[in-house]
Amino acid sequence: MSVGNEFQRQALATHVAQRMAGPAQAILGFQELLLEQARDLGLTHMLADLERIGAAATQLNGFIDRLIDDKANCPAEDAAEADARLRHDLRTPLNAIIGYSEMILEEAAELQPHTLKEDLGVILAAAAELLKQVEAIAGLSHGSAIEALQPRDQAGLDAAELERLLFRTEQDAWPDQGGRILVVDDVASNRDLLSRRLRREGHRVVTADSGLSALARLTEQEFDLLLLDILMPDMNGIEVLSRLKAEDRWRHVPVIMISGLNEVAAVARCIEAGADDYLTKPFNPILLRARINSTLEKKRWLDREHRYLERIETEKRRADSLIHAILPDQIVARLQGGEEIIADRFDEVSILFADIVGFSPIAARLPPSDLVRRLDRMFSKFDLLTEQHRVEKIKTIGDAYMAACGIPEPSADHADRIVALAKSMLESLRDAAPDGERFRVRIGIHSGPVVAGLIGRLRFVYDVWGETVNIASRLESQGVPDCVQISEATRRALRGRWTLEPRCALDLKGIGRTETYLVR
Repeated sequence: MSVGNEFQRQALATHVAQRMAGPAQAILGFQELLLEQARDLGLTHMLADLERIGAAATQLNGFIDRLIDDKANCPAEDAAEADARLRHDLRTPLNAIIGYSEMILEEAAELQPHTLKEDLGVILAAAAELLKQVEAIAGLSHGSAIEALQPRDQAGLDAAELERLLFRTEQDAWPDQGGRILVVDDVASNRDLLSRRLRREGHRVVTADSGLSALARLTEQEFDLLLLDILMPDMNGIEVLSRLKAEDRWRHVPVIMISGLNEVAAVARCIEAGADDYLTKPFNPILLRARINSTLEKKRWLDREHRYLERIETEKRRADSLIHAILPDQIVARLQGGEEIIADRFDEVSILFADIVGFSPIAARLPPSDLVRRLDRMFSKFDLLTEQHRVEKIKTIGDAYMAACGIPEPSADHADRIVALAKSMLESLRDAAPDGERFRVRIGIHSGPVVAGLIGRLRFVYDVWGETVNIASRLESQGVPDCVQISEATRRALRGRWTLEPRCALDLKGIGRTETYLVR
C-alpha cells in the first residue's frame, strides 16, 4: 500500500520521527544513570566510553528535534539529498552508541550486580529499534510503500483519515455557519475587505468605524460575534472589550481581536480582558474562517445552554409556586434547608371548621359541573380570606374547610384573627347569592394546643392533630347555620372586643359539657 500524497507522506514521516524521540531520550537517560553507577562502583576505566555514548545520544536527540521541527518545510525537490543526509546524520550517533555500549558490556560481563548490564541492554535495544525507524522515515521521504514502517506505526496512524478530517469541506465542519457579525475597524479598506470576505462565507455583516459606533450598533442589534480592532482613535479595542464584558446584555457575545500587533503581551492582555481569540493582520483566510466558524459554533452551544437554563429556571419557579400554594412559607423554607421530618408542638392555636349545611341533598340536585363550580368559587373566596387575615388554610375535606391560626408561626392574636376570618367567610356567602340559592355553612372554633407537621411523600400535606382539632370539629357539627360558634377557651383567648352571645353548654362526644358562644 503506497502513501497517498504529499500530505499523507509528511504526516507519516512526522509521526515516525516523533516515535523516534522516545527511544532517543531513553538512551540519554540510561547513559546518565550508567555514568553515576560507574562512578559509585569506582569503574573509572568505563567513564570515557560512557561519556562518548552520552555525546552521541545528545547529538542524536538534537537531530531528531530538528527533524520534527523542520519536516513541514523540507522542499520536495531536495528529498533524495535530504534522505541521504538524514540516514547519515542519524546512523552516525546510533552506530557510536551501539559500538561503545557493546564494548562496555563485554567489560562488565563479570561484574556484580547486573544493573550495568541490564541498563546497557536497554540502550542497545533502543538503538536497534531506532535503526529500523531510520530506514522507514528515509523511505517515506521519497514515496516508498507504507509497509516500510513498523507494523505498530502502520496501525497507529491513518494518514488518509487525518487528511480527510483536516481538510474536510466547510459544509461538513459547520453545516449552519452563517452568523451576525459586527466588524469594528477605523480603516475603511480593512472594513471593506473583511466584510466582503465574510459575506462570501455566508455571514451577515454590519460595520462600525470606531469603538463608540460599535457600542451604538450593539444597542440597536444583536450579534453573534465581534471582530474588534485594537488600535482606534476615540476608544481602543481593549476599552471597548471592557465595556462589553461589564454589561450583562453584551457579556455573552464572543469577541475576536484583530490587530497588526503580534506581541505576546498584546495577545495576553486581550485574552485577560475577555477576548475569545486573537488574529493578526494580514489575515490568513483559512485561519480566519476556522476561527470565526469555531467561535460561532461555541456561541450557538452557549445560546442553547442559555435557553435550557431559562427553561429550567421557569420550571423551577413554577414548582416553587406550586409548593408555596400547598405549604406555608416557613415549612417550604425548612424543607429546602434539608429538614426531612417536620413536626412541632404549639400551645396556643385556634382551629376553624366550616361545613355546608345540607350538602348531600344539594349535591344530589345539582349537575356535577355546577356543583364543582360552586364549591370551587366558595373555597377560592375562603382561600383569599385566609391570606387577608393571615390564617393558614389546612385543607378541604369534602364540603368542609379547615383553617388554623398560630401555626407554623405563633401568634398572640390567633383567636381574634380566626374569628375575623369566620365572620368574613359568612359575609362572602351572603354577598355572593342574595336570592336564597347560596350555600349556608356552620362554623366552629376552638383554641388550645396542637401538634402540627408534614406528612406523606406524595400529595403531602401540612396537618394538625390533637383534642383542640376534635373539639373545633364538634363545635362546627353542633353549630348554627350562618353562625360562628366558639368555645370558652377561644372566648378567653380573644383580645379584641367582640359581641358574643352565650348559647348553652353542649355535651360534646368524648369531651363532655362545653360552654359555647355565638359571635354576633
